Amino acid sequence: MSLQLPPLSLYIHLPWCVKKCPYCDFNSHQADRFTHNDKLPEEAYLKQLLADLDADLDYVAGRPIQTAFIGGGTPSLMSEDFYYKLMDALREKLTWVDNTEITMEANPGTFEQEKFRHFRQAGINRLSIGIQSFQPNLLKTLGRIHNREEAIHAVDKSRAAGFDNINLDLMHGLPEQSRDMAMEDLSLAIKLNPEHLSWYQLTIEPNTEFFRRPPTLPEDNTLWEIQDAGQELLAENGYLQYEVSANSKISKRASHNLNYWRFGDYIGIGAGAHGKITLPDGQIFRTRKTRHPNHYLNNLAEALVIKEPIAQEDMPLEFMMNRLRLFESFDLLDYERFAYQKLPIPLIKACEIAIKKGLLDAEEWKKKRVKTTRKGKLFLNELLELFLA
Repeated sequence: MSLQLPPLSLYIHLPWCVKKCPYCDFNSHQADRFTHNDKLPEEAYLKQLLADLDADLDYVAGRPIQTAFIGGGTPSLMSEDFYYKLMDALREKLTWVDNTEITMEANPGTFEQEKFRHFRQAGINRLSIGIQSFQPNLLKTLGRIHNREEAIHAVDKSRAAGFDNINLDLMHGLPEQSRDMAMEDLSLAIKLNPEHLSWYQLTIEPNTEFFRRPPTLPEDNTLWEIQDAGQELLAENGYLQYEVSANSKISKRASHNLNYWRFGDYIGIGAGAHGKITLPDGQIFRTRKTRHPNHYLNNLAEALVIKEPIAQEDMPLEFMMNRLRLFESFDLLDYERFAYQKLPIPLIKACEIAIKKGLLDAEEWKKKRVKTTRKGKLFLNELLELFLA
């Protein structure tokens, strides 16, 4: 079995937001609790990010960085100077493939839009704008601090700044949202002509305000109607669904997320960042960094990094949980190439059961390939349960 290492990406986490949204379970912290003289601790955080990266450089193992993603939190809160320094340092420490996709998450607020041109000049070439909805009542319910006009203007601003690869994040299944309301949001997003649309259903996550005080969500029948009508509308306008919630124009799929879902490697730096690393001996493990910004800023030593090997018996679920999110077919032997173990008999049997249930494509299986069916897309959790150890 070949021990050629998988492609490598870089994830960078910036943990601050202006305001914590009631649905958000990401590692984000309200900025005004950490600022000094109305400024975030940019210099100290940059220093720790680079020290964090230095501690993980052995995991690179000579591989170039295929993609990078700057997430949060709200990364666009940081100054343009922060990103000039960060990108310069990353270019010095790492080897990059040509035309590396480098994405930053941004909010549509007017203050942040003024920095888009600097982000592009620093080397960031893909922008992911968190719109979520265009409707004032839903924006208020979601705790968003931008309005409809700012969301539309943010796309115009990003184009003017030189971005030709833009993703819009949009949610559906929102509190008391009707099918028509959801289609109005999606239609406006399509009209803005982004290269990529992440269109996903609101789920209530633990440790969120919505979990503690659940809002009234649409009934299941309405959710099905929204999903069906939305995917039809996206397809009619040239957006191909290639993952559960990801839709793109031809050749504009998110390369960074594709690497995650294809079971590639990624180094994660920053407060709360996660990583997945393969060693030259075939051992695969996950890393995570301490979540709280103050702890991250003050303790970089061993306590900062938690390494957890992926147990051999858990590998089928770990692999399939990622690959089956994608709607492309894949070679069954990709499991051996990326999981570094022989194809387990229980995994093969689970695939055969999934075919009988109509969750995997029978014709692709004859070619020793795996592909999720339309039914499998709709019942993904049921499909994945078949691969539990």
